[in-house]
Amino acid sequence: MFTRSFILAAAFAGAAMAAESPQLGQPITEKEAAAWDLSIGADGVGLPPGRGTVKAGEEVFIAKCQGCHGEKGVGQPADKLVGGQGTLGGDVAPVKTVGSYWPYATTLFDYIRRAMPLTEPQTLKPGEIYAVSAYILNLNGIISAKTVIDAKSLPKVKMPNKGNFYIVYPGEIK
Repeated sequence: MFTRSFILAAAFAGAAMAAESPQLGQPITEKEAAAWDLSIGADGVGLPPGRGTVKAGEEVFIAKCQGCHGEKGVGQPADKLVGGQGTLGGDVAPVKTVGSYWPYATTLFDYIRRAMPLTEPQTLKPGEIYAVSAYILNLNGIISAKTVIDAKSLPKVKMPNKGNFYIVYPGEIK
């Protein structure tokens, strides 16, 4: 009898608690969800129209990135973006930068688009993101100063450390 009463009391208490929940949040529309669907794959699917040059990227970097990442991306107070090649397999602490660690150039675009600048994320236009990506890739010696980066060329950029990653699900990434 006690067990039955306890179960009934618990059921009523649970229903009462659910009715008294704060009812936070609300459903969003497909259009609202699309604004946050920013993922860019290694193959470049999802990259928006636009283009950027190293020179334009330098201007954007100085204005919006240098305060955190230092002159020419050398770091301080935030992470280093350049250098570190050859430090990943040795006896010294690895220096993980865009040029030494990241396997795909599209990841650079994806990250900048989502999270930068730190104080104003998602405020850069696609052309500015392509340009900053070009500038950082150039600083790392990965592309030439004359390379124009866009949705077709960015996925074709060969990153120095790509071969040191193991694909867990080989059918999903090319």
